[in-house]
Amino acid sequence: MFDFTSIEPIFSDDGYRPNVGIVLSNGAGKVFWARRSKHDGWQFPQGGMRPDETPDQAMYRELKEETGLDVSHVQLVGHTSDWLHYDLPQQFLRPLSTTVARRRNRIRGQKQIWFLLEMDCDESSVKLDRSAKPEFDDWKWIDYWDVLEEIVDFKREVYREALGQLSNYMPGVRQL
Repeated sequence: MFDFTSIEPIFSDDGYRPNVGIVLSNGAGKVFWARRSKHDGWQFPQGGMRPDETPDQAMYRELKEETGLDVSHVQLVGHTSDWLHYDLPQQFLRPLSTTVARRRNRIRGQKQIWFLLEMDCDESSVKLDRSAKPEFDDWKWIDYWDVLEEIVDFKREVYREALGQLSNYMPGVRQL
């Protein structure tokens, strides 16, 4: 649907794992905000890409796995213009075996294409238990920019950049 050929390569040895992020709107300036299972943290749905997927294919797969919604429940509104990167804090980095470390760079963070979707169905269609290990155990609607106060520090700048770009597609949402 979108041409991603003009952006940085999806899979490269830059140390950033390709990922997609999803901002799901209710059409009234509120966005879907979900609590991670067995954690106190809240975030937007997101997830890693598989080597055989385009960013939009990964986004629809992650949407289904994490919210139970599929392409028939949403309308694709827009996406960020390029990858947005963030580094993982040291405590979240997994040590790689020597063999693996020789074959590829250590993962240092994620690079994400962010998508803005508008929900086109009843809220009862949201099902957080569609996968064997649900990512989220609760969700709510939250004001568009309020997520910046609640997201963990190391993701805050990526969220600010993604929301800034995507706000161009959201009439009535103020610019920061």
